[in-house]
Amino acid sequence: MSEDQGSDTCLFCKIIDGQVPSSKVFEDEAVYAFNDIEPKAKVHVLVVPKHHYRNVDEVAKADPELLAHMVDVSQKIADEAYLGQFRLVFNTGEQAGQTVFHAHAHVLTGEDLSASHTSL
Repeated sequence: MSEDQGSDTCLFCKIIDGQVPSSKVFEDEAVYAFNDIEPKAKVHVLVVPKHHYRNVDEVAKADPELLAHMVDVSQKIADEAYLGQFRLVFNTGEQAGQTVFHAHAHVLTGEDLSASHTSL
């Protein structure tokens, strides 16, 4: 099964801590954003809270302001990358496609995605 124990085993916690390299796009006190290593669009950035939450539902219940901040950061990334337009995807659970059990938003942009059925 995938990691869910926080910084000891979580890939995203290790990326945030600098133990695993990433291509940083944005960082502040609450979130870290980096390019996905298997992009599904011209721009595919992951926005990850620095505090370990297993999924977006946990973030929403524990810290709704953080969730709103993640959306705001996603908008800023889209503003810089592609006309402010973007698709925002949260996968929650294995059957929904979540493979790293640390909450994260997929920001997809950089091209017309209206006809695309991107699978994450």
